[in-house]
Amino acid sequence: MSAITGCEEAKVDNEIGAALVWRVRVGTPLSRATAIAAVAVVVALALLPAIASRSVIQDLIFVSTMLTLAQLWNVLAGWGGLVSVGQQAFVGLGAYMLFASLVMLQIDPVLAIVVAGLFAAMVATVLGPLLFRLEGPYFAIGSWVAAEALRLVCAQVKPLGGGTGMSIAPSDLSQMFGLKWVQSLFGLRPAAARDVLVYWIALLLATIVTLGITAFVRSRMGLALAASRDNAVAARSVGVHTGRIRYLLWIAVAFATGMVGAIVYLQKARISPDAAFSVTDWSAYVIFIVVIGGVRTIEGPMIGVLVLWGLITYLAQYGSLYLVVLGAIAILIMLFMPKGVWGEVIWRWGIRLFPTQRVLSRNMCRGNSVK
Repeated sequence: MSAITGCEEAKVDNEIGAALVWRVRVGTPLSRATAIAAVAVVVALALLPAIASRSVIQDLIFVSTMLTLAQLWNVLAGWGGLVSVGQQAFVGLGAYMLFASLVMLQIDPVLAIVVAGLFAAMVATVLGPLLFRLEGPYFAIGSWVAAEALRLVCAQVKPLGGGTGMSIAPSDLSQMFGLKWVQSLFGLRPAAARDVLVYWIALLLATIVTLGITAFVRSRMGLALAASRDNAVAARSVGVHTGRIRYLLWIAVAFATGMVGAIVYLQKARISPDAAFSVTDWSAYVIFIVVIGGVRTIEGPMIGVLVLWGLITYLAQYGSLYLVVLGAIAILIMLFMPKGVWGEVIWRWGIRLFPTQRVLSRNMCRGNSVK
């Protein structure tokens, strides 16, 4: 179906030659103003290392990476209907490929991030046909089992520390692209300068993923994906290649998730199988973020990640108490706000900062006919 623009839809002529037409709109004046504000926020965040402390930069790395993972899981499960609890598989694979690239191949860390994403996408290409034989909860369990199997495999790789893991030597990071430039620009030590570089990469990836998902779900491919989620049989009857769309989405999400894993463990400079393939850190937290903020919204994960960061920051000193609070908040939200915080805002007031749904509106166009 071709895009709907101008006055290309069916019309009803009236006495004065005007035509009443229906148009499909996505953007609104509010969303356009939000886009301008978002650009200003991203620019301000990029300039923040000039005045922010190292601890603030590390917090922002956490927020940026978790936001990226949440947006990726949101498009996979929310729009694609592929509810996975095994996304830690691609985080771990990306992290381990980063370490392998640095230690064994002597690749620059920045380039190694892309290599890590490609490796995760390659594994996803192989796993996809196996997991896609499963539906619903069976797919979720299957993805978790696959992640556990990959964790056990990585634990057997002795050059990368085996089951105990390993650390990256400072010499392997000393020639990181842009490191000396950041050191001279801000007058920082190598470790702090590396955090700034990692923060910029994490912020860039979070921005690209958010914009990419927004554009994707607004596109014809996004409509086809939603149709596949709602009724695959009906979608196939009108020519939608449901399996192909989901498979390509699965690979794309794995690619970006692998890059996130590489970014996280480049900043940590220490890896172990249990940490890299942690279901709590890379799946449970991500699901919490999306459920709290609102599934199938762009704004929801932004709210959810700030809630998670606040809870971890202010309750981590009480041990596992923040996990109890996390669970209680999730239960309350699901009981009283099943659409999530931002979903509730949309339902009550219709406010969409990053709209993805199409809305019909009526316009008056001059002319006796529309060709």
